[in-house]
Amino acid sequence: MRTTTINRKTAETDIALTLNLDGTGASLVNTGCGFLDHMLTLFARHGGFDLTVTCTGDTYVDDHHTVEDIGICLGQAFAKTLGDKRGIRRYGDRILPMDETLILSAVDISGRGGCYMELDIPTEKVGTFDTQLCEEFFIALAQNAGLTLHVRQLAGRNSHHIIEGAFKSVARSLGEAVSIDPAHADDIPSTKGVIA
Repeated sequence: MRTTTINRKTAETDIALTLNLDGTGASLVNTGCGFLDHMLTLFARHGGFDLTVTCTGDTYVDDHHTVEDIGICLGQAFAKTLGDKRGIRRYGDRILPMDETLILSAVDISGRGGCYMELDIPTEKVGTFDTQLCEEFFIALAQNAGLTLHVRQLAGRNSHHIIEGAFKSVARSLGEAVSIDPAHADDIPSTKGVIA
């Protein structure tokens, strides 16, 4: 089993996160931010990951530190679990429809963290959730996991659908990228012999 637990405590958040890349999509998520709980539950299910997250954060300020720090921890969990990346497919992509919304995502587990997003989210909030935090989450995830991550909105008008489509699409791209390629299970997927 490719499983990692990350514990991270700062003056702003206290997070415990466990990620199993070879799971069934099961999750137990309690972040103190309801919309993020919903997105992480979808992320686990559509990526085929088992994910447990608990967070106590300074949500009396806003959700920013909680969302960003969970992105950091999830990225660290991917990086630690993948190790030298031996045997993985490395690349994954998905065009995902959700009602009127269409989201494209593409992932390269390159060792170089970069997030390149083009989402046109029409509202500032979904419930109490600040929609700007969607990009903050994915930036933190990509930087700490060492992913090159591209996300493009091809269509969409509903803020909830756009964000949910992004989480589902990225999850499915990552699920593909971290899967083991049976034909190359002993190989590091780079001509350099290392991914860094």
